[in-house]
Amino acid sequence: MMVREVVRYPDERLKTECDPVAGSGQLPEAARAVAQDLLDTMDTFPGCVGIAAPQIGALTRIVAIDVTGHKRAISNHGRQILVDPVVVARVGSVQMREGCLSIPDFTGNVTRAESIVVEARDIDGAPIRLECDAYEARVVLHELDHLDGLLFLDRVAKASDVFPRKKYQ
Repeated sequence: MMVREVVRYPDERLKTECDPVAGSGQLPEAARAVAQDLLDTMDTFPGCVGIAAPQIGALTRIVAIDVTGHKRAISNHGRQILVDPVVVARVGSVQMREGCLSIPDFTGNVTRAESIVVEARDIDGAPIRLECDAYEARVVLHELDHLDGLLFLDRVAKASDVFPRKKYQ
């Protein structure tokens, strides 16, 4: 498919609740194209562990995640497309620093569940259920927030928990 430009804050698409993917069973071709574009776009950013459809301008409930090889990952389901994902269980809470492709200049401390169970459809439309913990749970929750028009900045408790992103040479 294609690499798409990443939508940046304050673009209103990032604050818009996304529509579910129509139907059941196999995904419509347009949804499959968005899913592939998410993967293609994610691959162009070294270290990127997730991206959501609104970040490429598509207001549909699809995310891509892959925490493979990340030092903070405990659970790892590999490269996943989640269509119409829903968190059905969450346990605990932990605060950690987050960043976002759509907010490239800042990071922030965000409290999220330590572990979750998420149900969705995969890129072929088949139902999937993932039990995620630690970093993978955080990545999934961060990306799902995008589908509801939320950014990590909306979850930061106080202004002193927002930081300029470090620049590495």
